Amino acid sequence: MKLINTTLLTFFLLLFLGNRQVFAHPMPNSIVLLNVHEKNIFGEIQLPLSELQSAIGNSVNDNSEQLIERLGELLKKYLKDHIKPKTLDGKPWSIELGEMNLVETKSKLSGDYKELVVAFSMAPPINYDLRNFYFDYDVILHNVASHKAIIAIKQDWQQGIVHEDSSVQEVGVIEWDIVNNNLKPFQISLDQGSWWLGFKSMVLLGIKHISEGTDHLMFLFVLILPVPLLIENKKWGKKQSLKISLIKIFKIVTAFTIGHSFSLLFGALNWIVLPTKPIEILIGISILVSAIHAIRPIFPDKETYISLGFGLIHGLAFAFTLQDLSLNTTRMILSILGFNIGIELMQIFIIFITIPLLIIISRSKIYNPFKILGAFIGILAALGWIFERITDKSNFITELINVLVSKPIFILWGLLTLSLVSYFLRGGDSSKPISK
Repeated sequence: MKLINTTLLTFFLLLFLGNRQVFAHPMPNSIVLLNVHEKNIFGEIQLPLSELQSAIGNSVNDNSEQLIERLGELLKKYLKDHIKPKTLDGKPWSIELGEMNLVETKSKLSGDYKELVVAFSMAPPINYDLRNFYFDYDVILHNVASHKAIIAIKQDWQQGIVHEDSSVQEVGVIEWDIVNNNLKPFQISLDQGSWWLGFKSMVLLGIKHISEGTDHLMFLFVLILPVPLLIENKKWGKKQSLKISLIKIFKIVTAFTIGHSFSLLFGALNWIVLPTKPIEILIGISILVSAIHAIRPIFPDKETYISLGFGLIHGLAFAFTLQDLSLNTTRMILSILGFNIGIELMQIFIIFITIPLLIIISRSKIYNPFKILGAFIGILAALGWIFERITDKSNFITELINVLVSKPIFILWGLLTLSLVSYFLRGGDSSKPISK
């Protein structure tokens, strides 16, 4: 009987402990992100402090306050001793460590933890292929056999991998071979790719950039809003002819294209170097000024010049995307061309869909309240963006905008519905367009 009771007690204890393990957080892994360029590879290593402490001690996780100031040089020496890239025939690469930062990481899988993020660069000996090499890496792994290091590509122009967001392309995992009890150097073999894949990726990046660039589209929208109207007594008055309205819209869009194309070129080639924040704030100001103009004219018949001038500012914002790629001259020129083509394709697509609807609405008597509502939305959005870019903190206006633009189909359906209503109300509009 005593034996049975002991057996049952042991069974329930094992069951209880087993259930506890099911709900325990797995330990976080390291991540090595690679940006592959023509002659070298840049990247960053993300090391969970809890695992790093298990490997080297020094209370790096338990006492992380001013960790970099206290142990920065020691950590760099440790990392250099455990990161040794080499060619396939064993010749060592050069490696340099850069900035180190501590970050708080939130993970549903691993729970919240602290990470040491270390920038690095490495380069092969002259005339050796940097797309095929051994990545001899055992940071943390040399003392923590259960640890893993995930290797991922953040950027590789030749393969068409160019990410603005946090997405990456995993290439493999460095982990202990439990069966043979060893840790082999990880071989990285990247496809050679082509200039076409790089060019195509930049076209797609341009399309994505303008489709998500709500501020750029808002600028054009509020600038175009008053175009169908004439100025009477320093106010927006009767409607212009359809022909003149379309010509003015064409001029405004063309001027914006010319403006942002030139500054995109100069900015991407570093011929014009300006800080990011003032440019982003000026974009918000460009929307604010244009929205006020839509309510009451402040630069009558000068919309084309305003579009050209502010287009130069918007182009510098586009250029920041390309500056981060660190490409050589040939690839940069192809990237500028592809990126600009993508911007224009998406811009033309949006204009092709929305301008006919706006024109239909502009022919009816509800256009004036629609214009004022659109201008006030532009003013609120501009103020939200300006304050967000000054303070580096989102606010309820920008959060609301993000929710609205995440469902562009509803905006399109709203314009379509309003244009249908406008079409049937057109007959009752007493302010007929003036023909010229």
